[in-house]
Amino acid sequence: MTQLLTKEVVERAVPANLKSAVTPDLVDLVNNIAADPLVAEQVRNNFVSYSSVLKDGKFKLADYIRAVTFVSYRMMNDSIKDAYFKTFPDRMAALLKNGADEKTISAYSSSYAKNKLVNLVLEQTLVPSWVLNAHIYQEAITTQATLMRSAQSEKVRTDAANSLLTHLSKPKEVKALLPIDLKESSGMTELKEMLTKMSQQQRELIDQGVPAKEIAAQRLIDVTDVEAKDIP
Repeated sequence: MTQLLTKEVVERAVPANLKSAVTPDLVDLVNNIAADPLVAEQVRNNFVSYSSVLKDGKFKLADYIRAVTFVSYRMMNDSIKDAYFKTFPDRMAALLKNGADEKTISAYSSSYAKNKLVNLVLEQTLVPSWVLNAHIYQEAITTQATLMRSAQSEKVRTDAANSLLTHLSKPKEVKALLPIDLKESSGMTELKEMLTKMSQQQRELIDQGVPAKEIAAQRLIDVTDVEAKDIP
């Protein structure tokens, strides 16, 4: 049986400054927004899930319900026009009665699709489902933990324990996203050659009896770059 929203649930879903706007008529609107019970259930779920868009208090609850309904139809792959038609059947009936052509109807539906509230609700649908349903995930873990500890069936306890081990296992190590290039650059190669050359020169100076203090005070100079005229 389809679970309808109660006034208390709707009040908990909306910001404190909008709780007074939650009337029995508004609750009925949420529960009966669509003739199809599956669609109506989807709208009710989305009404609760996306209610964070109401936190700044700039929108009316009735407008929010309509925006959620429109987005819910769009998520079920309805076209913009069809979603608008199903969300606002009275408006569409009035347009058709007044002889509005296809272009006019499309203009009305497209304009509504660009509505700020509609797009704020649409942004909420982009949030990963595991984030939106984090509370359900935690509830499932708690249930499995309870079964693991207190179920009478040994198999139930074992299955619950295995489920927890599977879902609560330590995540695998993530490989570095940026590959490290270990190839030497031309500058590194030149520096290595310079140090090798200097080491050889130092060994020669040591063999000639030059004090280690003087050798340590030498600067790194590539002798190949020094012109003959600069040598005293």
